[in-house]
Amino acid sequence: MSETERRPKAVSQKTRNFARYPLDVRVVVHVFRSGGISSFWGRSTEVGEDGIGATLTGDLEPGEVVSMEFSLPLTAYPLKLRAVVRHRRGLHYGFEFLTVTQAQRTAIQRVCQLLASGASSGSGRE
Repeated sequence: MSETERRPKAVSQKTRNFARYPLDVRVVVHVFRSGGISSFWGRSTEVGEDGIGATLTGDLEPGEVVSMEFSLPLTAYPLKLRAVVRHRRGLHYGFEFLTVTQAQRTAIQRVCQLLASGASSGSGRE
């Protein structure tokens, strides 16, 4: 067996179920720990139908479950949902949504479609 055949493939970790789109909105995250609730704020960097990337002011560890709140374009109220920290690089985190209502899912899908059309056409107009 060659060296490349023995090495585990990192591709599976980078494969996504849904595309990500650049999005810059304020994000607030609350994590429940033994010492109480810690709250952090920051800015999103990207969003997809199943998660969001954000740079935050505090430390989280992969596997921690958080409550998060953020506003999306075209939505009247901020989304409040639970997510798990999937990865961390410095103060940048990748979150996977855990509990999403049908109304929230529809709002996220609509925003992703809008961002995708803007990204593909360059102008955002149809």
